[in-house]
Amino acid sequence: MCNQTVSLVGAAIERLGIPTVAIVFLREVAEKVRPPRALWVPYPHGYALGAPNDAPLQRAVLRAALQLLGEEGPGPALRDLTLEDIAR
Repeated sequence: MCNQTVSLVGAAIERLGIPTVAIVFLREVAEKVRPPRALWVPYPHGYALGAPNDAPLQRAVLRAALQLLGEEGPGPALRDLTLEDIAR
C-alpha cells in the first residue's frame, strides 16, 4: 500500500481515538505526511516485515512497531528500525 495513503489513513483513525502504527518504506514521505506513529524499515517494497520465512526478523519488526504504541510524548513519532530492535 502507498506510504502516503497508509500515513493519512492512520491519522484519520487516530482522530477517532484508535492508536495506529504505520510501517513505511519511504522515510521522506513519512517526514512530509507526518503520520501519528511510523516505523521506517530498510526493506524493499512488499517486504514490510523483512525476508520471507524469517520468523524471528518478522517478530522483531512487529515488536518494534507495537512498542511505538506505548511511547508517550509529542507526536508525530517516526522511528527507524535498528539492529538493536532486531537483536531482541
